Amino acid sequence: MHTRGRRLRFTAVLALTVLTLTGFSTGRHHSHSRHGSSGGGGGCSSSSQDHDTSTSSGGSTSGSTHRSRPTYRSTPTATSSATARPLKDGTAVLKRCASVEDPYSTVEVRNPNGREALFTVKVTYKAGNGSTLADTTSQVSVPANGRATLRMAAAGTGALDRLDHCEVDPRATADR
Repeated sequence: MHTRGRRLRFTAVLALTVLTLTGFSTGRHHSHSRHGSSGGGGGCSSSSQDHDTSTSSGGSTSGSTHRSRPTYRSTPTATSSATARPLKDGTAVLKRCASVEDPYSTVEVRNPNGREALFTVKVTYKAGNGSTLADTTSQVSVPANGRATLRMAAAGTGALDRLDHCEVDPRATADR
């Protein structure tokens, strides 16, 4: 009989501890009327809540506060693109047009993004009468908020003797 009393007392203390840790306490429950609830109190606690048991002066529960614990989410990985902002297109400026002596055009590409990006650049080679001799595209990696110089080989080097001028697409397309 003596052991049974200790078990009962241990069970009561354990139950009170569990109730205290989960946000319930003795003497602080409010009764609920049949037509709705009057006041707060009682209720269930979840593992994502933290109940502050402090009260305002006078011992009423109207001054108690409720704070939520931060929600823990998985850390995004490098392969996750859901949170990454889409890249903005860069700008391309022709610095030098190809010629028979040097069959490369030089283009400067600027990156407006806060991270390194790969850009596609297009150069069009025009004859004196305005007709297109060739188009070439090339890609260049540009550092965050920086610029890079790209040398592009002219397509159809046989047409270089008829080349009058080069035109660069001012929009360097960001590789999405």
